[in-house]
Amino acid sequence: MSWGTELWDQFDNLEKHTQWGIDVLEKYIKFVKERTEIEISYAKQLRNLSKKYQPKKNSKEEEEYKYTSCRAFLATLNEMNDYAGQHELISENMTSQITAELARFVQELKQERKSHFHDGRKAQQYIETFWKQLEASKRRFERDCKEADRAQQYFEKMDADINVTKADVEKARQQAQIRHQMAEDSKAEYSSVLQKFNHDQREHYHTHIPNIFQKIQEMEERRIVRIGECMKTYAEVDRQVIPIIGKCLDGITKAAESIDQKNDSLLVIEAFKSGFEPPGDIDFEDFTQPMKRTVSESSLSNSRWDGKSEPRPGSKSKGKLWPFIKKNKGGGPEDFSNLPPEQRRKKLQQKVDELNKEIQKEMDQRDALTKMKDVYIKNPQMGDAASVDHKLAELGQNMEKLRLEAQKFEGWLAEVEGRLPVRTEQSRRQSGMYDTQNTSAVNNCAQDRESPDGSYTEEPSQESEMKVPVTEFDDEFDDEEPLPTIGTCKALYTFEGQNEGTISVMEGEMLYVIEEDKGDGWTRIRRNEDEEGYVPTSYVEVYLDKNAKGAMTYI
Repeated sequence: MSWGTELWDQFDNLEKHTQWGIDVLEKYIKFVKERTEIEISYAKQLRNLSKKYQPKKNSKEEEEYKYTSCRAFLATLNEMNDYAGQHELISENMTSQITAELARFVQELKQERKSHFHDGRKAQQYIETFWKQLEASKRRFERDCKEADRAQQYFEKMDADINVTKADVEKARQQAQIRHQMAEDSKAEYSSVLQKFNHDQREHYHTHIPNIFQKIQEMEERRIVRIGECMKTYAEVDRQVIPIIGKCLDGITKAAESIDQKNDSLLVIEAFKSGFEPPGDIDFEDFTQPMKRTVSESSLSNSRWDGKSEPRPGSKSKGKLWPFIKKNKGGGPEDFSNLPPEQRRKKLQQKVDELNKEIQKEMDQRDALTKMKDVYIKNPQMGDAASVDHKLAELGQNMEKLRLEAQKFEGWLAEVEGRLPVRTEQSRRQSGMYDTQNTSAVNNCAQDRESPDGSYTEEPSQESEMKVPVTEFDDEFDDEEPLPTIGTCKALYTFEGQNEGTISVMEGEMLYVIEEDKGDGWTRIRRNEDEEGYVPTSYVEVYLDKNAKGAMTYI
């Protein structure tokens, strides 16, 4: 079916219809454009969401990602980032393959439509003008015929009248002949114009208009085909990213399946394990007769029997903080002695590893500079070998400092590893107990509640703590007799005692030892009657008096 034959008289309606078709295309372009904006916005929101929950560098959050569940969550965030990238790709492809192409096509379509309808209007105007000429020729022919009839009738009337002169009759006859000739001329002209008009009209309605309408029909069909192709492209753009999106979702599923609850539980143990043994049984205290009260080393009681004084019944013992609990928010000791043994070992090992990495880095730089120096020596034109010496000397000094630092931390690490309790049944029974031949004094080891960050804190709901020496710090020094001196010590390093229960010492200072290291890394010393407290064992050199009461063999 052709518009040229079927819709030959629907020029105006075709003009409206084709304009509507272009409007539909522009509406579809607007739809796709808004879709691309939605995809871009969605991708941006996904990326912002992923970035918001990413762990911040050098923060505590990074430590959390050693757990498999947190690593799975991190993998999910990364996959969501890739997922967002696919939506950005959808937007880019739709913009380039649909929006831009259709916009170009619409401009071409508008120009083509304008040209076709211009040709149609031109043909229409031509036939209308020719029609007006035909009408004018027809009216002239009609007028001349009427004038010829009137002239003929006047001649016949004059010819029949006997009173009219012959000259008048001849004049009337000549006038009638002139009118007849004019009518014949008008007739011939009208016939000629009519024939030409009929020919042009057939050409107009059977050739020109059908051709123009056929072109308009083809243009409209191309528009319809193009919008269909764009709709297919619209679906194909989405379909192309489905495999990648599927891989992103598979990655999230795989990350979820990698979560290992047992492994996370072990990590909790490694993170918070103190290395101390659980407390042993508390002996029965019989107050019906005077007797020495023996306390197990791992007892939760904070009283101490030293063979000289006895705790006063009914006396209130104030809960004391473990010596390495910091009251301020400053950094802890360099040797991490403020941590429980197991946590301290981990921190020291981590520090040793870091120092070894730095040493290796310095060694690599030294090797590179050495090779460069050799090249300069062999090829002086490439550079001055002496210019490298200063840097090599600087690297050597840095390496020496790092080695000394590493040796210091390795010494502390060896000290901790040599003292860590062995988790055996025998050690549980004998936890904190010395041999009965050397039990002139009871060994007490302080242990407080462990907080989630691995440090120790005091339990607010309980006054009893694990084996804190009975001698009260601060205001409680006056409540009991002072401990006897069991030796002397020399401070190897300066120690700033900023924690409750500690005491500051200067390098080279001589002090008295009143309680030796019980395996916790701390030695109790006294400067005078009013000043005593704990210092790290590694900071002092101890000389025990073998004959002192309460002294024991120093290992």
